[in-house]
Amino acid sequence: MMRPGLTFKLSVLLACIGVLASGATGYYTYRANRTMLVNEAERSLLTSTELLGQRFSVAIDDVGADALVLASLPSSVDVLRTDNGMGANAPREQLAQVYASFMVHHPEYLQIRLITRKHYGLELVRFDRDADGLVRVAGNSLQEKGQFAYVFDTLAFSPGRIYTSPISVNHEYGTHAAEGKPTLRLGTPVADASGAVAGVVIIDIDLAGLLNRLQNDLPSDYQVYLANEWGDFLVHPDASKTFGFDRGRRVLMQDSFSATRPLFDQSEGEVLLNGLMRPRQAAGQVLAFVRRPFGASEGNRFIVLGLAKPLKDVLSGATELGNRIIHMVLISSVLALFLAVLFARALTKPLHILAFAATHLFAEHAMETLPLKRTDEIGILAHCFDRLRREIKSQMDVLHNKQRELVHLATHDGLTGLPNRMLFMQKLEVAIKEAALRQEGLAVLFVDLDRFKQINDHFGHSIGDKVLAAVAHRLKQVLGTADVAARLGGDEFIVLIEGPRSAEAEPGIASRIMAALNEALRIDGQSVTVGASIGISQFPDDGATAEELLLNADAAMYGAKSDGRCGYLRYQDVLAARRHALEQTGEGATEGREAEPTA
Repeated sequence: MMRPGLTFKLSVLLACIGVLASGATGYYTYRANRTMLVNEAERSLLTSTELLGQRFSVAIDDVGADALVLASLPSSVDVLRTDNGMGANAPREQLAQVYASFMVHHPEYLQIRLITRKHYGLELVRFDRDADGLVRVAGNSLQEKGQFAYVFDTLAFSPGRIYTSPISVNHEYGTHAAEGKPTLRLGTPVADASGAVAGVVIIDIDLAGLLNRLQNDLPSDYQVYLANEWGDFLVHPDASKTFGFDRGRRVLMQDSFSATRPLFDQSEGEVLLNGLMRPRQAAGQVLAFVRRPFGASEGNRFIVLGLAKPLKDVLSGATELGNRIIHMVLISSVLALFLAVLFARALTKPLHILAFAATHLFAEHAMETLPLKRTDEIGILAHCFDRLRREIKSQMDVLHNKQRELVHLATHDGLTGLPNRMLFMQKLEVAIKEAALRQEGLAVLFVDLDRFKQINDHFGHSIGDKVLAAVAHRLKQVLGTADVAARLGGDEFIVLIEGPRSAEAEPGIASRIMAALNEALRIDGQSVTVGASIGISQFPDDGATAEELLLNADAAMYGAKSDGRCGYLRYQDVLAARRHALEQTGEGATEGREAEPTA
């Protein structure tokens, strides 16, 4: 089974790159378009929400202005001072006509009332609204309202100020169409020329009707959210979630949309949400919320108004664009595949020629097939192959040199350049075999520096390393060319003396080593003297193996140190000292037995 060639692989690679590039561009365009549409929808919603909130505030201010106009009518004070709501009263009827005119021209007004301070807040002029139109309430149907907050709070105001009530559901008895509706009440005191408050004018506004009138020019797919200063929904697309506080189950905006909390604590004035960035809070929607105060500064009233648009409507253009992008990506992918095949064939044709030449790189006769006469990149590669063939030999020579260097590093001490323990033991074993064959002797000298630790501790490791290198140099100067000196580690050195010269190990060679190491060394301006203790073992008297000779030389060195530093000692002297000590111990025991009395 043949494997896919370079042409096929390159065609697939270039085709994949083209398809991925086309797909990534299309996907990025689609995502960017979605984001742009959502951002534009957010800005549009925010502008519409701010405009709707401004309209709401202006509408409330207009209602307050109407209340001030009604309160400023001269006949209002006369009616409040003299009338009790019963019987005929011409000024009262004139006021009633004015109030009726205001109700006709403002369909969002549910009630307009003139309430006197006397008679427990009796209504003197009252117009309601029902399904058939205006309703004039008079006579015994007029009610006392002095116990309601919108009455006694307004009576406490100074003339010219506007009272704004909380938005609530109207549950007053006999209010006709206003009963059960979300209502906002505005009131203002009616005062005489001296400034004494005689009564109030109260206007009840149909909040839902007012918002419907204000949002008539908004697109039909916009949804409206409205909450009071506590977060209770007053308007919601789902009517079951509005005025929950009136039914014992509060539904708060900041719970439904947690991002709106800053609007209620006054840390922000507007909030944007969309289903792309916050899918949990704005599932399938784009929303904009604004905080809007109303009724001037009386009671610090404000509402949070929000508009929402379905995300699918916002992204309808992106969906259409996405379908077109898919078609464009498919066409681009087919084109990329076709171009990839053509380009791969054009690119790999000279490479096949070069590959044939490369397979015969190491054959002398095949080097003539290299396209060396070409001046393009293929020709450059052919020249590179030719240079490569010539350089391989030189590189192999360098490699062999490096191998020799590695072998040297493995068998020699890196600091002093002397053979290490492994190489010394190999040489010693070979020397033992040759000495046994020739029936000759050899000597091993174990050299331990006496004052190296003090030098190392006093001057530092850098000076200590240089001292070791200087000691190795002096050892080479003292020893012959056939002698072997090695460093075992630390401040320990070992010397191998072969042939007839081994008889000179003691005292000749050992004395020269001690003399050389007792001379002062000049290291970095410091004068130091190391000194040495030397132990000597000889073949075959002191051992038949390399390990035995080394251990016995080490034992002799320690014997030299115990006798006093800067000395040398043969292993035979160590054994003689031990035998003498044993003999002394034996004679003492014999004399003790002879001194004992007989029984």
